[in-house]
Amino acid sequence: MPDEMMTDIQKKAIDILHTEGCSCVIVNGDEIVRCHERGVKDLYRIFKSRPALLSDAFIADKVIGKGAAAIMVAGGVVSVYTDVISRPALELFGQSGVKVESPLCVDNIISRAGTGICPVEQLCAACKTAEECLPLIEGFLNKMKPV
Repeated sequence: MPDEMMTDIQKKAIDILHTEGCSCVIVNGDEIVRCHERGVKDLYRIFKSRPALLSDAFIADKVIGKGAAAIMVAGGVVSVYTDVISRPALELFGQSGVKVESPLCVDNIISRAGTGICPVEQLCAACKTAEECLPLIEGFLNKMKPV
């Protein structure tokens, strides 16, 4: 989506993403929701608890891998801006008609430790649809919860 086609509220969301240290910013109508958790935690929580927020939304995100893309697609997001997107995420968005703007596309998202592919990206690698990714993401997040 060329810059001139972006709405003022979408531009504001991208500005918030970069100036307020958010992991992602969700815009739906006039509502702006700031997320701060790393990875897909906030996004998945919103998908489960406030699905209407994602329906027809715009999301500005720092990094989108296939797992995040799957949650966005399943939630009905219509367009995204991201600083970095993985090729698998871009392909999933393309199959689903989600509009994407990103200055950087990489083969895969790398783990925070820099030791290999992001675990969620790896989990979702063989999935053909967003819906196939969701139970894998949920299982991953459930394992991550402190006991």
